[in-house]
Amino acid sequence: MRIGIDARELRRGATGVGRYLRGLLHEWATDDRAQRHQFLLYAPEPVPAPNSRRLETRLVRGVGGTFWEQLRLPRVASSDRLDVFFAPAYTAALGLRTPTVVAIHDVSFFAHPEWFRSREGIRRRWLTKRSAHHANTIITISDFSRHEIVERLGVPDSRIRVIPPGVDFVEAGGWGLGARGASLQPPASSPYKVLFVGSIFNRRHVPDLIRAFGRLVKRRQDTSLDIVGDNRSFPHQDITRTIAAEGLEERVRWHEYVSDEALRAFYTRARAFAFLSEYEGLGLPPLEALAAGVPPVVLDTPVAHESCGDAALYVPGTDLPATADALESALFDDAVRARVLAAAPAALERYRWARAARETLAVIEAAVGTDKESGERL
Repeated sequence: MRIGIDARELRRGATGVGRYLRGLLHEWATDDRAQRHQFLLYAPEPVPAPNSRRLETRLVRGVGGTFWEQLRLPRVASSDRLDVFFAPAYTAALGLRTPTVVAIHDVSFFAHPEWFRSREGIRRRWLTKRSAHHANTIITISDFSRHEIVERLGVPDSRIRVIPPGVDFVEAGGWGLGARGASLQPPASSPYKVLFVGSIFNRRHVPDLIRAFGRLVKRRQDTSLDIVGDNRSFPHQDITRTIAAEGLEERVRWHEYVSDEALRAFYTRARAFAFLSEYEGLGLPPLEALAAGVPPVVLDTPVAHESCGDAALYVPGTDLPATADALESALFDDAVRARVLAAAPAALERYRWARAARETLAVIEAAVGTDKESGERL
């Protein structure tokens, strides 16, 4: 079987979806079942991929945006006589006549349009909904996202498959937030480090994390906070100004991009993790923290409970005093730390790349000859 894949997200500086696709490809490169297939990776420039004769890159001229996806990619892919096409990043080429599987990780642009610029939000909503109805099967990463897709996109539940991704630190030993510039090492000034990892979106309340940490510093002078991630907030949140306004320039370090090696060092040296997100398709960073032996503090949301279970400290909304208290417990309360970390293995068991790759490949294989309305084989 010839399987086409939109591989744009593997380009340098790959974040969530790029890491997701990278994890699947690493498994498919060595999996016996996957060896029966040929994988054609379509990208506008050379992309890093596992060394395997079953993985072949197809360069498609362009910059990799919507025009590239909807017009240029189909022209090339149509000549490759594909059996099925896998789109891992929310949207797919609508002009392809090939059976398609699309991964929709969340629908935040439907649930909270105020977090997106008007034009971007309209494009995402229209194209994602059309892609969902065009696809033979939709893959998503949590039960929470499955319910959201059914409700907001009007897709029958029978056409959606929930396949949790892997956690990189458990099986691959690294993360991929990109490597622009030199590798950064975390500061060695404090043994009690709080860590945040992820692109900075409004829904993740990074300014509130900084303010809550400021409350903690007044009680605990031997603490520090590392923020790792690029700023994609809209409306724009000025992280540097927030740090300065709280008088935390010596306690908070913000690193926009780091190498995989440096990020591993951040996780290794952290003693607590903070991820105050009110909306995620799943939320992998707290799971990565657990895999590194670091207790996470998260907002009390349904998807956080689905992913972390008992292996987290939960705080309500934007309650700064409660967040400061939870951070203090995660850093200094040995009984709380032991309770959270004891629950980590059960939470992490679902998030294995070998399982994710095996189940994703089965869905892709089954999409050939599947009726889009019923989700049943023809």
